[in-house]
Amino acid sequence: MNQGNLFSSFEKLALDARKSTLIETSDGRRYTYQDMLDVTARFAASLIAHGVQPGDRVAAQVEKSVDAFFLYLSVLRAGAIYLPLNTAYKTAELAFFLEDAEPRVFICDPAGAEEKQALAAQHGVAACLTLSADHTGSFLEHAEGADAEFDTVARDGDEVAAIIYTSGTTGRPKGAMLTHANLLSNGQTLTRLWGFTQSDVLLHALPLFHAHGLFISSHCVLLSQSRMLFLPKYKAEEVLSLLPRATVMAGVPTFYTRLLELPGLDRESTANMRLFISGSAPLLPETAREFESRTGHRILERYGMTESVIIASNPFVGERRIGSVGRPIDGVDVRIVDEQGVLQPAGAVGEIQIRGSGVMKGYWRNPEKTQADMTSDGWFRTGDLGILSADGYLDIVGRAKDLVITGGYNVYPKEVEMVIDALPGVHESAVIGLPDRDFGEAVTAVVVPKGDSVDAAAVIGHVKASLANYKVPKQVFFVDTLPRNAMGKVMKNELRARYEKQAK
Repeated sequence: MNQGNLFSSFEKLALDARKSTLIETSDGRRYTYQDMLDVTARFAASLIAHGVQPGDRVAAQVEKSVDAFFLYLSVLRAGAIYLPLNTAYKTAELAFFLEDAEPRVFICDPAGAEEKQALAAQHGVAACLTLSADHTGSFLEHAEGADAEFDTVARDGDEVAAIIYTSGTTGRPKGAMLTHANLLSNGQTLTRLWGFTQSDVLLHALPLFHAHGLFISSHCVLLSQSRMLFLPKYKAEEVLSLLPRATVMAGVPTFYTRLLELPGLDRESTANMRLFISGSAPLLPETAREFESRTGHRILERYGMTESVIIASNPFVGERRIGSVGRPIDGVDVRIVDEQGVLQPAGAVGEIQIRGSGVMKGYWRNPEKTQADMTSDGWFRTGDLGILSADGYLDIVGRAKDLVITGGYNVYPKEVEMVIDALPGVHESAVIGLPDRDFGEAVTAVVVPKGDSVDAAAVIGHVKASLANYKVPKQVFFVDTLPRNAMGKVMKNELRARYEKQAK
């Protein structure tokens, strides 16, 4: 085993826990740590047989399944770089990732595979294989004949383990390069901070194309030799029924608002739970208070981003401050600065900047953007605005960039605006986020029409045909002109204030 490879840390612990259950699915299937080692060995051997070499990218757009999770681990084991892609991405969106990342292998769902295989061939991908959530597909067929003995490929800790794309305000996605050391350091810190032990059972209902479900929660399980109840997707009723068998749940605010709609959520149904975690979007204080009133549990809120995984967290033991994301975790430093980069005192609002073991290596093939987002003294500019209290708790108060976070997914307004502006009958548009109890924020479009030739249904339908569903506006408002400042920039803060009370 090579200690620089993240998988080596998982492997060492798995060898000690061979017979223990790692995963139990919603239909009752169980996978032990030994099963994980055997399957990832065959998967890694299959990837290498398809030409994957250390440092090559393996892209995956597949539905959540145990096989999909093991695929991620096998890419690490083979020394390659994992590139998860949102299952909602349409063909036009996929084309950019295949062109930019140049994966050696692209693994997709059998549904629509012919179109994706043609797209992969067009962009020089050596192999396009299929993997279905029902345990079928050409990748599995090939891997079944592979040997279950495989030597984990040596990698250094500073080499890239995964690339997670995050869009910029210009609409051009950026690939955050997370190293083996980034992910191991973050995982080990969170395992300690959140008190994971062998006796824990994680209720896993998050998607696997997002850092939250792929890294943050699952790594804590692997590093503590615990296990997880693995659900293909979040269904509030099913989650509620499984809480008596779980001890930890990591989710987004939507998980908790949906649970609160169920009369069965109470102290008895959550009696076996020791920890509820929320992240990826702001948790409304009223949601936190109602959940605590109903269950006796105060949700632990934390703060992270694609470029550094987790930055700050409320403690497992100690004060969990409602409305705050807690203190910086071990290995991460946080500072608040003004627009000129001057350090701000406790209680003052400013940009959140970070440095530490979890911060990414940089943006894939984008040194200019990497340099622009780093300060001369080595701090990463998050673009988020926050307040650091005298006792070290961090509050997020806004975003310098106009990012919309809906249901835990990032939506970058420029990308949606470009689609809307291309619609005949639209002069221009501005996309904003408005408060939403269920999703944290709702994507909202403010449109300046050309005459009366376009309506809300046309705008929504046009976006839905071009972009993933979570990027589609939930509401459309029409105006004669967009408010602008002296420099001609649209004042989105004014739009948010104008329409906040009209949000559905």
